[in-house]
Amino acid sequence: MKIAVEGCAHGELEKIYDLVESIQNQEGYQIDLLICCGDFQSTRNLEDLQCMAVPKKHLDICTFYKYYSGEKIAPVLTLFIGGNHEASNYLQELPYGGWVAPNIYYLGYAGVVNINGIRIGGISGIYKGHDYLKGRYEFSPYNETTKRSVYHIRQIDVFRLKQLTPKVDILLSHDWPRGVTNYGNKNQLIRFKPAFREEVEENKLGSPPCEDLLMNLKPPYWFSAHLHCKFSALIPHESGEITRFLALDKCLPKRRFLQVLDLETKDESGKLELNYDLEWLTILHLTNHLISIRGSNGYMPGEGGSERFNFTPTEDEKKVVLERFCNDLRIPQNFTRIAEPYNPAAGIGLDFVDQPKAYINPQTTDFCDKLNIDDPLRLAMLMTGHTLITSTYVDQGPLNVSINSDKNHGELVLDDDSSSNGDDLTEEVPLCTRAPLASVLPKPKWRHDSSTDASTLDDSSLSTSNRSVLSLPTPQKQDSNLSDNFTIDELNLSSPKISVDTKTGGTQPVDGNKVDCTEEKPPMKKFKRRNEAIYAKEDSD
Repeated sequence: MKIAVEGCAHGELEKIYDLVESIQNQEGYQIDLLICCGDFQSTRNLEDLQCMAVPKKHLDICTFYKYYSGEKIAPVLTLFIGGNHEASNYLQELPYGGWVAPNIYYLGYAGVVNINGIRIGGISGIYKGHDYLKGRYEFSPYNETTKRSVYHIRQIDVFRLKQLTPKVDILLSHDWPRGVTNYGNKNQLIRFKPAFREEVEENKLGSPPCEDLLMNLKPPYWFSAHLHCKFSALIPHESGEITRFLALDKCLPKRRFLQVLDLETKDESGKLELNYDLEWLTILHLTNHLISIRGSNGYMPGEGGSERFNFTPTEDEKKVVLERFCNDLRIPQNFTRIAEPYNPAAGIGLDFVDQPKAYINPQTTDFCDKLNIDDPLRLAMLMTGHTLITSTYVDQGPLNVSINSDKNHGELVLDDDSSSNGDDLTEEVPLCTRAPLASVLPKPKWRHDSSTDASTLDDSSLSTSNRSVLSLPTPQKQDSNLSDNFTIDELNLSSPKISVDTKTGGTQPVDGNKVDCTEEKPPMKKFKRRNEAIYAKEDSD
């Protein structure tokens, strides 16, 4: 499988897809998957743009809206995680992942998917110590503080990823795992980025939670972005396994922001299918009670307590979840436009729009109903007395995008009928019989991790000229000569280099239990501070 890895996209989808096409034409092969490592900037309109934490002079609608509206269709299946420059309100609608546009899939706060036997996991956002232990309490409209805290990673996402076994093949993060500079050419890095010297020498550059994940999961490949430079490293583990780390630059001319690798797939059928990962689904189901929407610190369970702390699922637990999905783990093509796309012809400027209110996304509602878990955004709004809002936008998409069931699953087909509704993203597959989606909030399925109720929440906090194509070998244990397979500085750049001019370039949940919307608040649970030392990471400013 040919996989193109992109650093920071910064909304420049047209340029990235043009480059992908150029590589395909020059090299004579098809790129199967594009992975973007954050700062994707899925801004649908000017309201979304107001939710990005950047100086006003840098706000730019860029080109994602064209793919959201249906004016253009992503030519290659695209998978991405969030960074620190995002339309956070849109991504909050999809905490467990989902389609942000046809053929463009977001992994969520944290997520794992399976593509033709390759497990790809990722964690969105960046690390800040002062927010790491908090719950997901933010939602739009944001104030200047929550506009930033909303994209800070949280302990529950790292905790969930650490339950995975066996390891994933590829892990994605926006910021780098701390310590990776010790395994690459850090002198060259410092020459290129002198401002990094102090952090590198004091081992403060990067994310401590991502370092924890790296050392626990030992993935064969780890890709990052964020620091706007290319850096590669080879991290050996005591078990003899190897992690090949690569960070890439942002999408600008003469910057090294895209690289192609060739991975052997376990599925040789030739059909490209994006599937849920059963183990990850089961972990989400088992840890639903750990969700927090508090703006203060909480802790995950650990050894020494009376409650379960290991949520690596058993075969029986996975079987139960698989039955909930009717033994079909294919990710449905259920993208729905719930916001009006940007219209350049309207002539409306940023000064005339405000941040949007938070909306509930039907993709997430459907997923949560099926898995019997909670939507953190719904919980946060419920517990603070906010009204749940469902979009009343009537989609008038110019294209009818559907799935051709006779061809490869997931192949996009454009119909000539431009008057058709662009929400018609359906495929005839067996469906589980379940209750209709509730028009009001279902009773939360969680138990809260605090004795503090919603009234104590702080309302103020809620208000490449040198782009390379390479073939990376599958890591082998006890590799006695690492440099033969993986050059630390250039990731085995033995294949031809490519130079491209980027300037051209309802009322019942799934389990059938009746919902009583007038029921009292869910029981509150307070975790002991027994594991505080584990999570007392040094803050990163």
